[in-house]
Amino acid sequence: MIAKDIKNGMVLVYGEAPCIIETTSVQSPSARGAATLYKYRARNLVTKQKVDIVLKGGESLPEADFERRPVKLMYTDATHMHLLDQEDFNQYSLTLEEVAGEAPYITETLEGVQALIYNDECVGLQVPMTVELKVVQCDPGVRGNSATSRNKPAKLETGLEIQVPEYLAEGETVKVDTRTGEFLSRA
Repeated sequence: MIAKDIKNGMVLVYGEAPCIIETTSVQSPSARGAATLYKYRARNLVTKQKVDIVLKGGESLPEADFERRPVKLMYTDATHMHLLDQEDFNQYSLTLEEVAGEAPYITETLEGVQALIYNDECVGLQVPMTVELKVVQCDPGVRGNSATSRNKPAKLETGLEIQVPEYLAEGETVKVDTRTGEFLSRA
């Protein structure tokens, strides 16, 4: 895949391991004859380490031979998260350390979770960009404070704590951005 065609979410081979592209930036040349530089921040799917990749405009990286498969959360125990493939009903287990970034957004009813399969082994998860979670604990709003847009901490059903507007109450469902972990809106 040529550098200018690489987008966020693609899985490419870099350093003989599959890496998922998380952020992209383009640096235009300031002098004539200089090459445009494409800078990528990626995550190695095997070691889970962040990798910085810099390519010139004409350089390329091969696409990784992997697949995305829809999965559902079966259960979580003390050390692993267990998932069920929705197509062939295979079961995958990932350690909680491997899915630490995705776990606060995953519930048993969440649709759109995909397992990243490389060499017939589950190496990671991809969650939707937004998820809907129920507020299970937050302070009540104070009457008369609606003129300012103040926030308060709220604990969600998965244990994730986020800042929400003061008018929200316990039991309401909110949309959360999984990339930043921020409140987006009521659901």
